[in-house]
Amino acid sequence: MAFEDYKTKPSVVIVYTGEGKGKTSASLGLLGRALGNRNKVAFIQFIKYWGVSEHVFIRDILPLFKDQLYFYKGGKGFYKAGDLSEQHITDDQHHKAALDTYKKALSCASSGDYDIVICDEINNAVHDGLLTDKQLEDLIKKRATSTSLCLTGRNFPEKLLKHADIVTNMTKVKHHFDEQYLANKGIDF
Repeated sequence: MAFEDYKTKPSVVIVYTGEGKGKTSASLGLLGRALGNRNKVAFIQFIKYWGVSEHVFIRDILPLFKDQLYFYKGGKGFYKAGDLSEQHITDDQHHKAALDTYKKALSCASSGDYDIVICDEINNAVHDGLLTDKQLEDLIKKRATSTSLCLTGRNFPEKLLKHADIVTNMTKVKHHFDEQYLANKGIDF
């Protein structure tokens, strides 16, 4: 097939999933590429509410991109993750935060105002039961036809793969966390 025979889709669904490191990092690369193309981007973050490096980065670039970039941080931390979970946050607070963040994501994705909506860690929220598979499917189906969607986090539901256009499974080969080393700021978060 000749190059001129190929066509582009008006929008795509991109999934970064798997046990390996790099899902949020890949979505931030996508954010940079989209902004560099003068696209309007919404970056909606589920789960992470503590001070992670991407929050500082996004906060610092927001004035440069004004109406081109929207950022919403809506998570309440890891849910039922043993020692890593936030013990003072109730199940109801986790569920409410996930639902509120989902509503922001759905509003951005369905509005037609954004070229791409990145939902960082939404797959974790679904896997943890804070959101349902049906809500994730609705987000995909109800997005504006011109809006691409990027969904990150572990455990993307296999039954929804048919709705995705690009899927990358980050496979962990080795990570120092397995040897009881803490995550490195600027590398892991």
